[in-house]
Amino acid sequence: MGHSQAAKAESREKVLRIAARRIREEGMTRPGVADLMKEAGLTHGGFYKHFSSREDLMGQAAALALADGEGKMADAARRDPVAPRSGLIDAYLSARHRDAPGTGCALVTLGATAGRGDEALKEAYEQQVRKYLELIGEAAQGGDPEVAQADAMVTLSALVGAMLISRAVADPGFSDEILATVAGRLKDADTHVPAEV
Repeated sequence: MGHSQAAKAESREKVLRIAARRIREEGMTRPGVADLMKEAGLTHGGFYKHFSSREDLMGQAAALALADGEGKMADAARRDPVAPRSGLIDAYLSARHRDAPGTGCALVTLGATAGRGDEALKEAYEQQVRKYLELIGEAAQGGDPEVAQADAMVTLSALVGAMLISRAVADPGFSDEILATVAGRLKDADTHVPAEV
């Protein structure tokens, strides 16, 4: 790859990364092309060298935002080798994650948009949901695969829902309570042993 091609690829990647962060912070309707290009240190006129349209950029940036979280989820599950699911829950339902949506899980900010979005966005969202379910299932360590899949679905739904609500409420104490309560209940489920029938 020549120098100009490498520079073009680098500029394109920079715009995509900025757009992915802004999507996680603001959703897909807010970041304008001019703002994104300015933040990347590029001219608005150079936009079409990299993307065919704003929709093209937003679609690619949304897919990147969704995929970015996968490594963080895997790292969170590895933090506690004895109880990887608890480590994942604690990392996801943390004040740090809540307070940094620009680097957080895009499932939270893109859920409603994906539900109304085009097929490509829905597919990217679904792909990430399936990968997270797999990570959560693996972190559960064994057991019946059908039960593990169902538990992973409940866990992921609770994680995403609690994070969304904790960011949306006005009272910081109530927000903290939501995170702590849902985390506690999810971790309690790990220790719950079903009664004999």
